[in-house]
Amino acid sequence: MQRDERDLLDVLKFELNFLEKGGYGRSPREPWRPQFIFEDSPTCMNYDSKENPAPCEECVLMHLVPDESREEKIPCRHIPFNAAGETLDSLYRHGDQQEIEDAVRAWLKSEIARLEESRKKESRQVVTHSAHVGDSAKGRPLGHEIGPKCANPACHTAFHWHEGGKFFRFRPDAGVATEAHADAAVKHFWLCERCCHKFTLVYTEGHGVLVKPMPLEVSLSEDPKDLGEAAVTWQAPR
Repeated sequence: MQRDERDLLDVLKFELNFLEKGGYGRSPREPWRPQFIFEDSPTCMNYDSKENPAPCEECVLMHLVPDESREEKIPCRHIPFNAAGETLDSLYRHGDQQEIEDAVRAWLKSEIARLEESRKKESRQVVTHSAHVGDSAKGRPLGHEIGPKCANPACHTAFHWHEGGKFFRFRPDAGVATEAHADAAVKHFWLCERCCHKFTLVYTEGHGVLVKPMPLEVSLSEDPKDLGEAAVTWQAPR
């Protein structure tokens, strides 16, 4: 079973929008029962596969479930919403629909703000770390390690096809490989969506592929072998 690789922040933002637009009103198909938070939302990874559901342990929301509650039948009902430890499980026992939605709404807004601030801080740390490393920072090719990641050694973003960013392809010096094996010697690099707006990759003879801060001015007279053979930018699928 493939693990749920959705972005947690995107899922929470969608959930907040779904909640605020009245998504948990009575269902015309099942008007006799209340709608359950997360479980009856399009954010549920099993929303369209109730007959053959994936295990909850694969869901991205498991990042928010305490370790001691991960074996529960419905783990997302045990995500704590506040310092008092209120959860969907406890709210379903003593709260009405309005109280439940108010508690979930407040938690979603708080959690979204926390994640956004955490990512901004992480981004600032990446920039600061890279600036300290300077021009000597070598870019890491995708095949450098078992877990492919951003070419910026100061960034720990794992490579995913759907995450956007920018690809680079570099050939070694002509004398390193024969023409027949040139393609096999090409190395591919990837800067993640955040790093590609702040850095670029440049091949420098004697030093290899280096991470350089943007903007980078390249003169038309510069030797083409010092540049990546191709750099492709793409957007994540919407």
